[in-house]
Amino acid sequence: MPLHHRHILVVEDEYMLAYDVQADLEAAGAVVIGPEPSVPQALLRIAREARIDAAVLDVDLRGEMAFPVADALVVRHIPFLFASGYDHRMIGDRYPGIDLCHKPFSKRVLLDLLTRLVQDAPPRRG
Repeated sequence: MPLHHRHILVVEDEYMLAYDVQADLEAAGAVVIGPEPSVPQALLRIAREARIDAAVLDVDLRGEMAFPVADALVVRHIPFLFASGYDHRMIGDRYPGIDLCHKPFSKRVLLDLLTRLVQDAPPRRG
């Protein structure tokens, strides 16, 4: 199980979707960080957490673009993917090579994308 014991940050403002993603990740053996529903809360969590192996990031958080969160993840070399209904061109121009999981997405698609993100990266320690 590639996600077993991986610490995955979930940044999502839709409560039910955040809950579903959390449940799916926990069922796959991941340790879920969050979910965080806003840019300020996500930035605080990133600053406080010693270990984040990967992240799932919604693009639009309560009307605010989540790019500052993505930038903070890039600075810490934390792999992430976007989960959004936005067009890939908008994201790809700013974050080339970052996967986009189109909403609505299936559990399998999300888990497959996250597995690829963490497949080659060893678990981060403290």
